Amino acid sequence: MQSASEAWFDEAYYQRYYFDKKTRVVDPGHFERLGTFVCSYLQYLRVPVRRVLDVGCGIGLWRDVVARHYPEAQYHGVEYSEYLCERYGWERGSVVDYRSTEPFDLVICQGVLPYLSAADLKRALHNLATLSRGALYLEAATREDYERDIIDDTLTDPRLFRHRAQLYRRGLQEGFTELGGGVWLSRQAKMPLFELESAGGR
Repeated sequence: MQSASEAWFDEAYYQRYYFDKKTRVVDPGHFERLGTFVCSYLQYLRVPVRRVLDVGCGIGLWRDVVARHYPEAQYHGVEYSEYLCERYGWERGSVVDYRSTEPFDLVICQGVLPYLSAADLKRALHNLATLSRGALYLEAATREDYERDIIDDTLTDPRLFRHRAQLYRRGLQEGFTELGGGVWLSRQAKMPLFELESAGGR
């Protein structure tokens, strides 16, 4: 099976999942708590954040969060949707093969990876490790989430791949240490961690 087509991510898609208050997947309160958690956790760990990459940035919800918590940081949005790139001025690219001459202190990848086939997912997870020298925030619905009935089907795109959580973890282990809450620390980051601060040890 192939990854999502670029044609999927048109104006109608974002109207349905982001702009229409009745059908949007974004809860402003939830997003505010999430952003505060991620940024505060990285500040606690003393991860310096000067360059931020939001890959699959959508309508740019993380941009304001980053600006509040890291006012001196440079935010860079990359998006696969041609419609959003034209509307917001993002750089066009894919998490599968996006390249940068310099890695980022924080990479954000929210709700993107379930649109990828298993083969493209593996490439994307490897690529995320090359893009981050500090931390990664990753959010992706897994098959286990569907099996445990914690996915709201009325708000979730039915075309998502239902990859097992282990597929994500296996692909990230080489480049990152899992900290929980969707936060991963790059193995390039040399930050001291207590053993119980990492999920399953380093």
